[in-house]
Amino acid sequence: MIKSTSAGPGVPADPFTQHRRLLFATAYRMLGSVADAEDVLQDTWLTWSGADRSQVGNPRAYLVRTVTNLSINRLTSARATRESYVGQWLPEPWLTTPDIAEEAELADSVSMAMLVVLETLGPVERAVFLLREVFGYSHAEIAETLDRPEATIRQIARRARSHVQARRPRHDTDAAERQQVTERFLAACAGGDLNAVMALLAPDVTAWADGGGKVTAARRPLHGLDPVARWMLGVLAKPELQGMTSESADINGQQSILFAMGGHPIGALCFDLVDGRIQHLRFQVNPDKLRGLTPGH
Repeated sequence: MIKSTSAGPGVPADPFTQHRRLLFATAYRMLGSVADAEDVLQDTWLTWSGADRSQVGNPRAYLVRTVTNLSINRLTSARATRESYVGQWLPEPWLTTPDIAEEAELADSVSMAMLVVLETLGPVERAVFLLREVFGYSHAEIAETLDRPEATIRQIARRARSHVQARRPRHDTDAAERQQVTERFLAACAGGDLNAVMALLAPDVTAWADGGGKVTAARRPLHGLDPVARWMLGVLAKPELQGMTSESADINGQQSILFAMGGHPIGALCFDLVDGRIQHLRFQVNPDKLRGLTPGH
């Protein structure tokens, strides 16, 4: 992990340190993985450290370009691995700060639902979409970043935007309503109250779980009110989970549920609300993919 160094009085911050938050945000949205994003930042730091700074006119653009291209390369190789993944692949959850949740567009771009949609784009399409729609880069800037003609970038951007809009799930964004549903869901699960859980779920609810073959998890999506409610309560009632705690937390820019054992995260439950009911549940329990649930990441 890269250690940040603070500059002394009157000394400007190193551009990598100055733009680190942007660089991580870019890599994470590209890869859907906290661990991979941190690896990309490490490689970017090594590249930046060895660069001839006198030849870098715009450090921010140079760093974003490096992160983006490293992410494209990593995502291209990761796709083969994900095809052989045990069970359902879900993005890694990321413990975010409340200020991200307050910025609706920023929160939506990092939501679990959006990251799942982004997985359906090719690596270059994903980069173009994020740079254009999330970070506000011009087509000319993206063309320079990806070393492609601007006309090509415009075509990719239109195609990617259309693709995402067609697949982006509708969901409620009212924070107060989400807080109320989260609290009621936590209480219903803690009490093992099947009827109370079912009352919070949409009739056509779908649940996905990612155990990665490391822990027991449903390997196929579950559909429907009764199956999802019974599965959820069955998971939480397992003897090995006695002593587990559950609490609301800001995960991927939305109020979600964090599960812990002995103070260590063991799972994250993210969900979409539609008309006040839980429509989609995404349960991440793969222990290799919980790194982003530790404060400070």
